[in-house]
Amino acid sequence: MSTVAEKASLEEVFHTDVLPALPHSAISLLQLSQRDDVGPNDFARPIEADPGLMGQVLRFVNSSYFGFSREIMSVPQAITLVGSRAITNFALWNAVFSVIPNPTFGPFDLKSLWQDSLRRAIFARKAGRSLKLAEAEDLFAGALLQDMAVPLLLKELPEQYEPLVEKRAAEGMRLSGLEQEMFGWDHADAAALLAKRWNLPEEFVSLIAQHTQMEDLLGKGDMSRGAACVALASLLPSCQDKEWHEKEQFLSAFARLIDPSADVLQTILCEVDEQTAEFAPLLKLPVPERTLVAFAE
Repeated sequence: MSTVAEKASLEEVFHTDVLPALPHSAISLLQLSQRDDVGPNDFARPIEADPGLMGQVLRFVNSSYFGFSREIMSVPQAITLVGSRAITNFALWNAVFSVIPNPTFGPFDLKSLWQDSLRRAIFARKAGRSLKLAEAEDLFAGALLQDMAVPLLLKELPEQYEPLVEKRAAEGMRLSGLEQEMFGWDHADAAALLAKRWNLPEEFVSLIAQHTQMEDLLGKGDMSRGAACVALASLLPSCQDKEWHEKEQFLSAFARLIDPSADVLQTILCEVDEQTAEFAPLLKLPVPERTLVAFAE
């Protein structure tokens, strides 16, 4: 099938006019998170400069998820108690959620995409922690953002992209493979470009760009274990799937990267399910109807 879009570069598809602007407060927090010489007051400044975000952060910290016995009244106190990484991840989620469009199209459902993104982010962080990686929180952000370009691609290239999403839903084929066949690039490349345009930290751009390259990352050894955790998360089933199409690929990669033991896998999936159920309501998302443990049975 020959189309104009096939020959278009990502820069042409994602020209400046179509890209949503990420709130400055979220970008500032992400940049601060890459520095070692900042404290709670530094993180508090961009949050306090955005009244909407400040209110959301305080509601987040005072939710039952954390269970503090008294109300937290200030942003610096909130950051001290729950950590700058947790606050940054929450702000990032809100920022991206607020600017990504919701294309109305058959099998695509934006809320399901965010459910998948949350569960994959929690899994990537858990996988990183199990490997004792210092950048485990960065893995959360990388997995959270890995599919954020899909709605934009549906919006900008509906005639070419909708059939790919339909084929993925009907046949369980890997979306990135279908994209590469048609365009010569995939949604990982698109999301990385979007992250670059937003001036997100280079570490996040790299994690996002590589999340469809599981085998290559495993072959690079210890230096790519963090990126491999994000790529492994991308192999988890979607909330809309009736079966886990990439289960065998996931199990093989999990055994090579983390642990060959079925008990270790069961424990991690169970913890991810529990944390997803706790975290989803804070982001106004439904808890996935089918757990990862159920998919793995």
